[in-house]
Amino acid sequence: MKLGTTIALIVIGAVLSFAVTDSIAGVDLTMVGYICIAGGVLGMILVLLTDNRRRVSETRTVADPATGESVTRNETKGNAL
Repeated sequence: MKLGTTIALIVIGAVLSFAVTDSIAGVDLTMVGYICIAGGVLGMILVLLTDNRRRVSETRTVADPATGESVTRNETKGNAL
């Protein structure tokens, strides 16, 4: 689940909970909305916690052939929010 999906789930849940006044026999749309909001918030927390684990930081030190000086390069690879 990506961050955009969790935000969409929260928005859909809020619309179902607070804006929809129709009813379906046997289905409480307000409760379905609250469940969607809770699932979206839980998903967002999980996405934010696991996103840090996907990032990889790499440091390379090489010698410049022309001058003989050491050059250090830091690169961070991973998913951006």
